[in-house]
Amino acid sequence: MLQRLIRLIIKELLAILGSRQGRGMLIMPVILQTLLFPFAATMEVKNATLLIFNQDSGQASQELIERLAQTASFPHLIMAHSDHELTEAIDGQTALLAIRIAPDFSRQLKAQQSAGVQIVIDGRRSNSGQIAAGYITNIVQTYLVEQRGGQNAALTFSPEVRNLYNPNLEFRWHLLPSLVVIITTIGCLMVTALSVAREREEGTFEQLLVSPLTPAYIMAGKAIPGILIAMVQGTFIALVAHFGYRVPFTGSIAMLFAGMFCYGLALSGVGLFISSISSTQQQAFLGVFAFMVPATMLSGYVAPIENMPLVLQWLAQIDPMSYCVPIIKGVFLKNFQWADCWPRLWPMLGIAFFTLTVALRMFRRHIA
Repeated sequence: MLQRLIRLIIKELLAILGSRQGRGMLIMPVILQTLLFPFAATMEVKNATLLIFNQDSGQASQELIERLAQTASFPHLIMAHSDHELTEAIDGQTALLAIRIAPDFSRQLKAQQSAGVQIVIDGRRSNSGQIAAGYITNIVQTYLVEQRGGQNAALTFSPEVRNLYNPNLEFRWHLLPSLVVIITTIGCLMVTALSVAREREEGTFEQLLVSPLTPAYIMAGKAIPGILIAMVQGTFIALVAHFGYRVPFTGSIAMLFAGMFCYGLALSGVGLFISSISSTQQQAFLGVFAFMVPATMLSGYVAPIENMPLVLQWLAQIDPMSYCVPIIKGVFLKNFQWADCWPRLWPMLGIAFFTLTVALRMFRRHIA
């Protein structure tokens, strides 16, 4: 029986990798996304346009503008001369954000009073605007501390910030470990979800059911290739992340593979369930993306799970991606060991047990 299972696994791998289209579907997205995502999907603000409306004619405001002009995040400065120009630039998206310096800025700064600087953000691009506003706030705060100096420096509070695990807030350190999970999700789901649907379209599903293999062995033969492909893809991205993009790897390689295996097992159950209720490969393909988008949104990759409504937090508890993303990021950046990974591994095993059980019942229903 084991030899027949191995033959079925080899048959599945040959069906996937035997054609140019199949190889392209599994290899090209991994390469393209690994090359493009770290540069295109970034939360850093660079090459942004900053508008400055300086109502003050003193030296202090000119020095502040010079500091802002030297910032790499704002290589393009626009000088406005009225509130109308400021509003028009924000409304037309000419500038990401604007600064209005009060008419008495230099006088207030010299008198050790609160100096007026207003930041105007384009709310349509709130995420980038908030990040850029943080850059400007830090520059202004530093300038005020230097100008007030000595005992009067206490008038301005300048906290010392220390970022653990990612000292320079490199967005690639956040993105690439998460990309290991996202791409393995696509690969594993596509392979497992399309497998049974492909057999139905080719007319070989009935032949498979009357073979000496039991439904459980048939499911294993369909699930294992997806897990293997997912782990190969995940390993490739992890290697590129560490050696190509210099993302630190501080944890255990065994924990990395354990996390990918348990996640692949959970995904194979989801993929086989989708495949069991799909009559065509097109339906299975749509089912994959119907699962993929909500799973990514609920994983904590886009936004923290604790910020979501309570109902969505409950749904996140049955999303295997919400457990795998912290494991992979923890292995890369936080030196995760077994004690750290196990609380997130067993929920994925539970999800795998449930989805594989449901998929097995669906297989047996087809036989009956």
